[in-house]
Amino acid sequence: MIVLGIDPGLKNTGWGVIEQRGSALTCLAYGCITTETGRPDAERLAEIHCGIVGVIERYRPQEAAVESVYFSNNAKTAFSTGQARGVALLAASALSVGEYGPGEIKLAVVGTGDADKHQVQYMVRSLLALPHDPEPDHAADALAAAICHAHSRTPAALRGGRR
Repeated sequence: MIVLGIDPGLKNTGWGVIEQRGSALTCLAYGCITTETGRPDAERLAEIHCGIVGVIERYRPQEAAVESVYFSNNAKTAFSTGQARGVALLAASALSVGEYGPGEIKLAVVGTGDADKHQVQYMVRSLLALPHDPEPDHAADALAAAICHAHSRTPAALRGGRR
C-alpha cells in the first residue's frame, strides 16, 4: 500500500509518500510545494493543485492522509490554510482519504499530541530509517500524516474515498 501524506498551507504544502508492507514502512519520496507570497491566491492554489497531482501521477498512491486545520487565534491564516487544504483534497479526490488533526498525527508518531517540530522530524527519520531529519518541517509533517494513516487506517478514518 502506498500512502501520500499532505501538510497543507498556502505558502508551503508538504508532501510525503510512504510504502507500507505489513508493519514495515519505507519512504519513497518527500518534498514541499512553495508558493511565492504576493502572487494572486488563485495562482498559488493552482500551483499547489498541480504539484500534488504531479506527485500522485508519479508515485500512484492508493490512499492519502491530509492534516486538518486547527488555529486558535489567527483567522486569516486559518482561512488561507483551509483553501490550500481544499485544493489538496480536490487533487487527492480519486484516492481514499483520511483526515487527521495535528495532535492526532503527533500522538501517532511521537507518542504525545504536544510534540514540537523537531521531535516530529526525529521520529519520522527514525520510523522510516532515513539518514537524516526530513526537511523542511512541512515535508516531515506530511510524512508523519502518512505514517499516522498507515498505523490507524480504518473505514471510519476514510472519508469520501473509493475503495
